[in-house]
Amino acid sequence: LNQLLPIIMAMKKGEAPEGVADHRIRITLTGREVAPLEKVCRELIKRGKEKKLSVKGPVRLPTKTLRIHTRKTPCGEGSKTWDFYEMRIHKRLIDLSCSSELLKQIININIEPGVEVDVTIHNG
Repeated sequence: LNQLLPIIMAMKKGEAPEGVADHRIRITLTGREVAPLEKVCRELIKRGKEKKLSVKGPVRLPTKTLRIHTRKTPCGEGSKTWDFYEMRIHKRLIDLSCSSELLKQIININIEPGVEVDVTIHNG
């Protein structure tokens, strides 16, 4: 119990305790719409800075554009008219340096519908 007391006190203050190993954590957010994606990014960064962690990001990666060109007529008769469909996928990266317990507290937020979150943890 005497060994855990400094760790618990440091976690209450929002600092990273010495006894707990820090991990490099990369959070990848993907979505089709920009507004909900940016909202989740702001919330994650705000929580990370409240806990006094080193936060890098959001890094905005290039938008992927998926395009489909298809004929309007199913049988192929008539004039050659085409439909064009397009879906854009936006991606953001956020890098954190914290313990896994603090990560659980940071990620415990309301994630907007349509936003996909992927967390990768590296030791170090």
